[in-house]
Amino acid sequence: MNDKIVMPVWTFGLFIVVMNTTMFNVSIPSIIRDLGITANLGAWIISSYSIGYALSTVIYSRLSDSVPIRTLLAVGIGVLGLSSVFGIFARDFESLLAARILQSAGSGAMAGLGLVLASRYIPYERRGRAITMISAGSAMAFGLGPIVGGLVSEYFGWNGLFAVTCLVLVILPLLLRLLPKEQPQPFRFDAPGAGFTVINTATLLIAVTQRSAVWLAVSVLSFAAHAWHLKRAQQPFINPQLLANSAYRKLLTIGFCILVLNLANLFLMPLALANLFEQSAMTIGFVIAPGAIVSAILTRFLGQWIDRYGNLRFLLLGHAILTAVVAAFSIGLAVSPFVILCGYICFSPAFSATIASLNNETSRILQKPLIGSGMGLMQLTQFFGGAFSVAACGLLLALQEQIPLVDAYQLVYRCLLAVSVCSFAILLWYRRSMHVNREKPSAAVREESAV
Repeated sequence: MNDKIVMPVWTFGLFIVVMNTTMFNVSIPSIIRDLGITANLGAWIISSYSIGYALSTVIYSRLSDSVPIRTLLAVGIGVLGLSSVFGIFARDFESLLAARILQSAGSGAMAGLGLVLASRYIPYERRGRAITMISAGSAMAFGLGPIVGGLVSEYFGWNGLFAVTCLVLVILPLLLRLLPKEQPQPFRFDAPGAGFTVINTATLLIAVTQRSAVWLAVSVLSFAAHAWHLKRAQQPFINPQLLANSAYRKLLTIGFCILVLNLANLFLMPLALANLFEQSAMTIGFVIAPGAIVSAILTRFLGQWIDRYGNLRFLLLGHAILTAVVAAFSIGLAVSPFVILCGYICFSPAFSATIASLNNETSRILQKPLIGSGMGLMQLTQFFGGAFSVAACGLLLALQEQIPLVDAYQLVYRCLLAVSVCSFAILLWYRRSMHVNREKPSAAVREESAV
């Protein structure tokens, strides 16, 4: 596989898919007005895509252990592209919601299979560059999504956003031509396990976003049933070997924390710019965009540096920068919009470097048969961290209505600072455990030599 061609094309497709999660955010007010629906129904235009996107990501990743990537990609992009065409002509809430749900069912192919493809077919010596490119593409999409969404909605209406997503159909023939041909492997798909995973994630996300004790109880029961199923299934959808790996569990926790920081920051910055400095939606987009652009520019260099100097160095460096920016926002958020601009210019590349190093390190410690399920579960955990952080930040802000707004924002950032410090501590723990594990074989060899 010629990864110098495949990975940039793949990153472009992933950029469109990830941007599709944020383009609609700025159009929700106009959708609510045009369709005459309530704000709660309007929120499902975003939530339905986000939940489906997370679930389809882990399903495509898990299926890649037995089904060829080319087949899964054709199905995923086909569903995403056709549902986007359908969305262009949606004129009522039911059609719009159906289009978004179908989009989410196909979108997980780009996100889930990209890391599997890089982990499986790109040598470890060059893998960091490919994974960094994917991560930077995602980070840039998060930053530019609101700008693109605002411009398209302004001149073409919210239906025009679906036309942007149709661009993924252009790259499908090229990828099918370039991707390696694989032979299907014998595999018994654990449909009940996949169903439990869907129910676990969906109910927990709904419980968090809706702040519902009833849904939380349903989620707890579904997790208990899933645990019972794992003990009985021969080839469970969530492979128990992954959860038995202590190193993988540490990286999983770090991934959750990093996405908490990223999505919470992307949620809070626009609110602070609008409410503290009275900036317009377009101005907010242009304040956030430079960080995403810098992140994209540094992609090539970050990948080379990760391959040369190793994952752990950039995990530590990225954590340090993220922690410093969050600390600065927790103290000086209200000084000037320039503080937010400069902070995100540092934050976005640091996030890209951190998440790329994390995914590269995860691919390194996983055995080849576990790459598909392991990378899928990692992305699902990361996504849930992001969804949880937005709901938690909204709840924290709502509980602080009686205090000045700037104090409320800074208090939330202090909570994020605590998350960053905890993630840093787990990373140091992981680094120490890896060092100990490398020393054990050396000690054994020395003893054997002495005998």
